[in-house]
Amino acid sequence: MTAASPTLLAQVAGIARAAAAEILEVYASGDAGTTFKADDSPLTQADLRAHKVIAASLAALTPDIPLLSEEAAGIAYAERSGWRRYWLVDPLDGTKEFLSRNGQFTVNIALIEDHIPSLGIVHVPVSDTSYRGLVGSGAWCQRATEAAQPIRVSARSATPARVVGSRSHRGDSLDAFLTRLGEHTMVPMGSSLKFCMVAEGSADVYPRLGPTSEWDTAAAHAVVAAAGGRVRTLEGAPLRYNTHAGILNPFFLVSGPEDHDWLALLR
Repeated sequence: MTAASPTLLAQVAGIARAAAAEILEVYASGDAGTTFKADDSPLTQADLRAHKVIAASLAALTPDIPLLSEEAAGIAYAERSGWRRYWLVDPLDGTKEFLSRNGQFTVNIALIEDHIPSLGIVHVPVSDTSYRGLVGSGAWCQRATEAAQPIRVSARSATPARVVGSRSHRGDSLDAFLTRLGEHTMVPMGSSLKFCMVAEGSADVYPRLGPTSEWDTAAAHAVVAAAGGRVRTLEGAPLRYNTHAGILNPFFLVSGPEDHDWLALLR
């Protein structure tokens, strides 16, 4: 069975860029062809075209590894509970950002092994930037045609601490965390780019106190872990995948430097 490796990472990065090209065609046309799912979340032609490219490409590259995608999520837990290794994909993370045309949307592809992300690609179509993580080997950022550069979480928090948060989900719990933290800078950001800011050391912590699905987080989780960071539930356990029938994550915290007791600030 195919294992996570630098070669596989590079191949999957190429697939993410091919999906991004499909997204950018729709983006440039100005006609997203938007419909709505049962939960009232938007679905565009960009989501569907990116999914088609990714699903076909991964099936050709790794026919032995099954796929769970936001746009092909109807796989019973009775079947996927037996998967030791599988691809977890969000073809277009940040559809609302895509529709608002702020550029903060991504292509997310992760390889999950034994409930933990081992490889992840987060590609930003508008800037042609890829964040890549291979857990145990390292993390990199590649911007357009430039050489990939290693990235790592900050060794120490900035003064004041830099908190990255969602543009569309805030709430009282996050406000309480910020009050306990004290002086800080708050950086709003869309999609899985919040994880990537922690991974590259441009933010210290990302508390997520709102709903997310497993395909929203897995690829960026791999990047953070490969860059030396941590992704934990509010109880302090590592965030795990495909452990129950639902696809929603518990609330979690992404951290780089460990010079604060971040979890204590959330309790």
